[in-house]
Amino acid sequence: MTTFALTDSWTMTRRELARWARQPVTVVVGLAFPVMLLLMFGYLVGGGRGVSGDYVDYLVPGMLALTMAFGLEGTMIAVTKDLDKGVIDRFRSLPMANGAVLVGRSAADMLQSAAGLAVMIAVGYALGWRAHGGPGAFLGAVGLLLLFRFAMLWIGIFLSLVAGKPELVQAVQILVWPVGFLSNAFATPHSMPGWLGTVVQWNPLSQTATAVRDLFGGPGGASGHLWAAVVWPLVLLAVFFPLAVRRFAHLSR
Repeated sequence: MTTFALTDSWTMTRRELARWARQPVTVVVGLAFPVMLLLMFGYLVGGGRGVSGDYVDYLVPGMLALTMAFGLEGTMIAVTKDLDKGVIDRFRSLPMANGAVLVGRSAADMLQSAAGLAVMIAVGYALGWRAHGGPGAFLGAVGLLLLFRFAMLWIGIFLSLVAGKPELVQAVQILVWPVGFLSNAFATPHSMPGWLGTVVQWNPLSQTATAVRDLFGGPGGASGHLWAAVVWPLVLLAVFFPLAVRRFAHLSR
C-alpha cells in the first residue's frame, strides 16, 4: 500500500515538473523575484535599524527565511486551476492513493524552493555574505529553512482548497505579506515599538531567521531560538496537513 501511494505521488510530482518546461517564464520569475528583493533592500533600502555588524550578514539569512514564506501563489494557483477545470475530480475517479495529487504538488514545490534557496545563497555570496558556522551548521540552517517552507506550503494548499478558484488566490496570498514584513528579516525587534517588537519576535518567520543567523554565525542570531524554529513549523504542519488532506477527501462529497 505504501509503495502504491509513493508511486502515485511520484507520478503527480512528474506531472507538476512537466509544467516547468511548458512555463519557463513563470519559473524564472519565481527565482528572480526574491533576488530582486535582496538587492533592493541590500542596496536601496539598506541600513538595518538596530543591527550591529555588517547589514548584509544580517539581511541575507532574513531574506532566505522570507523567500521560504513567499512564492506560494504558484502552488495555490495550480491547485485551484485543477479544481476549477475538474482535473482533480478525474484523478479522484482513478485507482489512485488519496492525497497523491497534493503530495506530488508539494514535492514539486519543494524542489523549486530548494533551487530558489540555492540561487539566493549564491547571490548572497556574490554580495559578500559568508556562513561562518561550519558545514554541519550550514546544512542545519538549510534544513530549518526548508522545514519552514514545507509548513507554509501546506498552509497554502489548504487555503487554495478552501478558495477553490484561481481568482481568489490573490486575495488569500495577501495574507502572507503581513507575516513576511512583520518579522525581523530587515530590522531587529529591539528597534521597534514595544508591542510591535513583541509581535515580530514571536512571528514563526522571525524564529526561523534568528536560528538560521545563529547557525550561519552572523549578527542577530541566538541559539535559544532553535527549538522554536523547529516547533513552530511542526505545529503548523500538525494543524494544516490533516486539514488539507481532509478537505481534499471531502471535495466531491
